Amino acid sequence: MLDIHELTTPPSLELFSELVELLQDAVASGSASGWTAVPSTKEARNYWKEVLEAAGRGERRLFVATDNHVCAGVVQLALPPRENSRHRGQVQKLMVHSQYRRRGIGLALMQALESSAVAAGLSLLVLDVHAGSPAEGVFRRAGYQCAGTIPGFWRSASGALEAGSIYFRRLGGAAGEF
Repeated sequence: MLDIHELTTPPSLELFSELVELLQDAVASGSASGWTAVPSTKEARNYWKEVLEAAGRGERRLFVATDNHVCAGVVQLALPPRENSRHRGQVQKLMVHSQYRRRGIGLALMQALESSAVAAGLSLLVLDVHAGSPAEGVFRRAGYQCAGTIPGFWRSASGALEAGSIYFRRLGGAAGEF
Protein backbone atom coordinates (compact mmCIF):
# COMPACT_ATOMS: atom_id res chain seq x y z
CA MET A 1 0.00 0.00 0.00
CA LEU A 2 1.33 3.42 -1.01
CA ASP A 3 2.09 5.87 1.81
CA ILE A 4 3.40 9.38 1.26
CA HIS A 5 4.69 11.42 4.15
CA GLU A 6 7.01 14.28 4.90
CA LEU A 7 10.21 13.10 6.49
CA THR A 8 10.54 15.31 9.57
CA THR A 9 12.84 13.14 11.70
CA PRO A 10 16.04 11.32 10.81
CA PRO A 11 15.19 8.22 8.80
CA SER A 12 15.86 4.69 9.91
CA LEU A 13 19.10 3.16 8.66
CA GLU A 14 17.00 1.00 6.33
CA LEU A 15 15.20 3.98 4.78
CA PHE A 16 18.46 5.92 4.53
CA SER A 17 19.98 3.01 2.59
CA GLU A 18 16.92 2.93 0.33
CA LEU A 19 17.31 6.67 -0.35
CA VAL A 20 20.91 6.04 -1.39
CA GLU A 21 19.81 3.23 -3.70
CA LEU A 22 16.96 5.35 -5.10
CA LEU A 23 19.37 8.14 -6.08
CA GLN A 24 21.72 5.68 -7.74
CA ASP A 25 18.82 3.99 -9.57
CA ALA A 26 17.39 7.33 -10.76
CA VAL A 27 20.72 8.46 -12.19
CA ALA A 28 21.45 5.03 -13.72
CA SER A 29 18.07 5.04 -15.46
CA GLY A 30 18.51 8.47 -17.04
CA SER A 31 17.41 11.03 -14.45
CA ALA A 32 20.51 13.12 -13.96
CA SER A 33 19.22 14.69 -10.73
CA GLY A 34 22.31 16.88 -10.66
CA TRP A 35 24.76 14.10 -11.50
CA THR A 36 26.66 13.33 -14.69
CA ALA A 37 27.45 9.78 -13.51
CA VAL A 38 25.93 7.39 -10.98
CA PRO A 39 27.13 8.56 -7.58
CA SER A 40 29.14 6.20 -5.44
CA THR A 41 27.49 4.99 -2.25
CA LYS A 42 29.62 7.45 -0.28
CA GLU A 43 28.63 10.36 -2.56
CA ALA A 44 24.95 9.40 -2.35
CA ARG A 45 25.12 9.11 1.45
CA ASN A 46 26.73 12.56 1.67
CA TYR A 47 24.06 14.00 -0.62
CA TRP A 48 21.21 12.66 1.53
CA LYS A 49 22.99 13.80 4.69
CA GLU A 50 23.06 17.35 3.27
CA VAL A 51 19.38 17.16 2.26
CA LEU A 52 18.34 15.93 5.70
CA GLU A 53 20.40 18.64 7.41
CA ALA A 54 18.74 21.29 5.22
CA ALA A 55 15.33 19.84 6.10
CA GLY A 56 16.27 19.98 9.77
CA ARG A 57 17.08 23.69 9.38
CA GLY A 58 13.71 24.30 7.68
CA GLU A 59 15.30 25.14 4.32
CA ARG A 60 13.57 22.29 2.48
CA ARG A 61 10.96 19.61 2.87
CA LEU A 62 11.42 16.00 1.83
CA PHE A 63 8.45 13.85 0.87
CA VAL A 64 8.87 10.08 0.69
CA ALA A 65 6.60 7.55 -0.99
CA THR A 66 6.79 4.02 0.38
CA ASP A 67 5.07 0.95 -0.99
CA ASN A 68 4.76 -1.77 1.64
CA HIS A 69 7.46 0.02 3.67
CA VAL A 70 9.92 0.17 0.73
CA CYS A 71 11.05 3.57 -0.59
CA ALA A 72 9.46 4.01 -4.03
CA GLY A 73 10.11 7.71 -4.62
CA VAL A 74 10.85 11.16 -3.24
CA VAL A 75 10.44 14.83 -4.03
CA GLN A 76 11.83 17.92 -2.34
CA LEU A 77 10.46 21.41 -1.80
CA ALA A 78 13.18 24.06 -1.40
CA LEU A 79 12.04 27.11 0.56
CA PRO A 80 13.69 30.41 -0.39
CA PRO A 81 15.31 32.26 2.52
CA ARG A 82 14.82 35.81 1.21
CA GLU A 83 11.81 37.89 2.15
CA ASN A 84 11.00 38.89 -1.42
CA SER A 85 10.72 35.26 -2.55
CA ARG A 86 9.01 33.60 0.40
CA HIS A 87 5.78 33.27 -1.59
CA ARG A 88 7.35 30.62 -3.82
CA GLY A 89 9.04 27.28 -3.53
CA GLN A 90 11.18 25.24 -5.85
CA VAL A 91 10.32 21.64 -6.63
CA GLN A 92 13.51 19.59 -6.72
CA LYS A 93 14.59 16.01 -7.32
CA LEU A 94 11.37 14.18 -8.12
CA MET A 95 12.67 10.61 -8.25
CA VAL A 96 10.70 7.40 -8.60
CA HIS A 97 12.54 4.08 -8.48
CA SER A 98 12.57 2.36 -11.86
CA GLN A 99 10.66 -0.61 -10.39
CA TYR A 100 7.79 1.69 -9.33
CA ARG A 101 7.37 3.94 -12.35
CA ARG A 102 4.14 4.38 -14.30
CA ARG A 103 2.00 3.76 -11.20
CA GLY A 104 1.11 7.37 -10.43
CA ILE A 105 3.67 7.73 -7.64
CA GLY A 106 5.29 10.84 -9.13
CA LEU A 107 1.93 12.58 -9.39
CA ALA A 108 0.99 11.50 -5.85
CA LEU A 109 4.29 12.91 -4.53
CA MET A 110 3.62 16.20 -6.32
CA GLN A 111 0.13 16.40 -4.79
CA ALA A 112 1.56 15.88 -1.28
CA LEU A 113 4.22 18.54 -1.90
CA GLU A 114 1.62 20.99 -3.22
CA SER A 115 -0.69 20.46 -0.23
CA SER A 116 2.19 21.20 2.09
CA ALA A 117 3.16 24.26 0.04
CA VAL A 118 -0.38 25.67 0.25
CA ALA A 119 -0.47 25.02 4.01
CA ALA A 120 2.83 26.92 4.29
CA GLY A 121 1.32 29.91 2.49
CA LEU A 122 3.18 29.48 -0.80
CA SER A 123 1.40 30.73 -3.91
CA LEU A 124 3.86 29.69 -6.63
CA LEU A 125 5.98 26.63 -7.37
CA VAL A 126 8.77 26.52 -9.95
CA LEU A 127 10.97 23.73 -11.26
CA ASP A 128 13.42 22.85 -14.00
CA VAL A 129 13.56 19.58 -15.90
CA HIS A 130 15.39 18.03 -18.84
CA ALA A 131 13.51 19.08 -21.98
CA GLY A 132 11.78 16.09 -23.55
CA SER A 133 12.12 13.85 -20.48
CA PRO A 134 9.24 11.67 -19.25
CA ALA A 135 9.11 13.83 -16.12
CA GLU A 136 7.71 16.68 -18.20
CA GLY A 137 4.53 14.64 -18.66
CA VAL A 138 4.18 14.20 -14.90
CA PHE A 139 4.51 17.93 -14.35
CA ARG A 140 2.03 18.79 -17.11
CA ARG A 141 -0.49 16.30 -15.67
CA ALA A 142 -0.01 17.99 -12.29
CA GLY A 143 -1.03 21.31 -13.83
CA TYR A 144 2.37 22.92 -14.38
CA GLN A 145 2.87 25.30 -17.30
CA CYS A 146 6.08 25.54 -19.31
CA ALA A 147 7.56 29.03 -19.09
CA GLY A 148 10.20 28.19 -21.68
CA THR A 149 13.12 26.05 -22.72
CA ILE A 150 16.75 27.02 -22.30
CA PRO A 151 19.35 25.50 -24.65
CA GLY A 152 22.50 24.19 -22.99
CA PHE A 153 20.95 24.20 -19.50
CA TRP A 154 22.22 20.74 -18.41
CA ARG A 155 25.45 18.86 -18.91
CA SER A 156 24.81 15.22 -19.78
CA ALA A 157 26.85 12.20 -18.75
CA SER A 158 28.58 12.39 -22.15
CA GLY A 159 29.54 16.02 -21.47
CA ALA A 160 27.14 17.46 -24.05
CA LEU A 161 25.00 20.44 -23.12
CA GLU A 162 21.25 19.75 -23.31
CA ALA A 163 18.10 21.85 -23.11
CA GLY A 164 16.14 22.33 -19.91
CA SER A 165 12.54 23.45 -19.48
CA ILE A 166 11.30 25.75 -16.74
CA TYR A 167 7.81 25.07 -15.34
CA PHE A 168 5.60 26.84 -12.84
CA ARG A 169 2.28 26.34 -11.10
CA ARG A 170 0.17 28.88 -9.23
CA LEU A 171 -1.37 27.48 -6.07
CA GLY A 172 -4.74 28.00 -4.46
CA GLY A 173 -6.29 31.38 -5.14
CA ALA A 174 -2.98 32.78 -6.32
CA ALA A 175 -4.02 32.87 -9.99
CA GLY A 176 -5.72 36.22 -9.42
CA GLU A 177 -2.56 37.72 -7.90
CA PHE A 178 -0.56 37.59 -11.12
